[in-house]
Amino acid sequence: MAFEGLADRLQNTIQKIRGKGKVTEADVKEMMREVRLALLEADVNFKVVKDFVKKVSERAVGQEVLKSLTPGQQIIKIVNEELTELMGGEQSKIAVSNRPPTVIMMVGLQGAGKTTTSGKLANLLRKKYNKQPMLVAADIYRPAAIKQLETLGKQLSMPVFSLGDQVSPVEIARQAIAKAKEEHHDYVLIDTAGRLHVDETLMNELKDIKELTKPDEIFLVVDAMTGQDAVNVAQSFNEQLGLTGVVLTKLDGDTRGGAALSIRSVTQTPIKFIGMGEKMDALEPFHPERMASRILGMGDVLTLIEKAQANIDEEKAKELEQKMRTASFTLDDFLDQLGQVRKLGPLDELLKMMPGANKIKGLNNLQIDEKQIAHVEAIIRSMTKQEKLHPEIMNSSRKRRIAAGSGRTVAEVNRLLKQFEDMKKMMKQMSGMQQKAKKKGGFKFPFKPF
Repeated sequence: MAFEGLADRLQNTIQKIRGKGKVTEADVKEMMREVRLALLEADVNFKVVKDFVKKVSERAVGQEVLKSLTPGQQIIKIVNEELTELMGGEQSKIAVSNRPPTVIMMVGLQGAGKTTTSGKLANLLRKKYNKQPMLVAADIYRPAAIKQLETLGKQLSMPVFSLGDQVSPVEIARQAIAKAKEEHHDYVLIDTAGRLHVDETLMNELKDIKELTKPDEIFLVVDAMTGQDAVNVAQSFNEQLGLTGVVLTKLDGDTRGGAALSIRSVTQTPIKFIGMGEKMDALEPFHPERMASRILGMGDVLTLIEKAQANIDEEKAKELEQKMRTASFTLDDFLDQLGQVRKLGPLDELLKMMPGANKIKGLNNLQIDEKQIAHVEAIIRSMTKQEKLHPEIMNSSRKRRIAAGSGRTVAEVNRLLKQFEDMKKMMKQMSGMQQKAKKKGGFKFPFKPF
């Protein structure tokens, strides 16, 4: 995950100062030396690091900190606030035109993930904001780009406007906007051409499209894994086109996160969205304060809640909670629960959003094998309806049949059944505690299912 090295370094540094009852200027100086190294190692722009360290140091050696009861915590608060400010302060929302459609130009170099990101953004606009977007294939120099956008459109059941590769991109954009008005689309996302580097021909064409379409947003799609290059690319595009936002892709990969921390500061262009995976729903609005919290190991509960609200069936969740209360939870319910949790995204990423997760030993090295969950699902699906409702009827021949049907071993079937039984016992105990407490007027069921 992005920022992993930076997060580890900063959290270790902060840990040293957190519990201190008294903090001296020398302590602050030592801490800022570590912070400076951590940021430079994460590939953050040198000038950005210098300014950041200066701002934090000035505030950290002020009277409010040195004389406060918990100076360590005050310094952490300052680092958190300045980190948030560095990334833009608050979330920069997507534009909405008074006279639809809202036009978004998607620009960037070849290979940054522009076409895929256009599809992801259209998907997000429809799912999260309830809008009707239309995709426009205006990259006529790479025939595969048109085909790729049309394939994404089919996959998402999203309209794609294309006139092939023999019509000029400016004309394609003009006709696309006319069509969008006619069909009452809220957004038009123009997927423009990219090059391997910034050049005059590319920029002139993009300026022509901008001139004609008067876009409400010009989003630069940039690969976070290119580090400082991402910042340089953002600067060039911004100088020539006047960007309104940046979309950082591949922020879930092995990136050092420097681009996310430098782009806003160097170009004064907000990061609007971040790509956190391959799937078509793996694009998130960028919240500077939440990202700062994640980096400092304070979790990101708001994003976790939003993921749950977007992906979890509330009726099923209530039904499941009732079953947990009465301990009438079956293997079918367990399968259902696994499916709902998987919709939220990779489990190791979800765990890192929990406050205090950074304190759990070994969590950073934890590799949650998604295959294990698939194995559990395969075992349960190989059972008959009766077996799922009444696992106690399982005998050795049934277990052998289930193992063969799921491609797993009898030992794995036994392990799953034992874990399920243990879970049911725990639910029964919880339920008993709750009944007793109800009579005394206290104790609420301590957890709700997702």
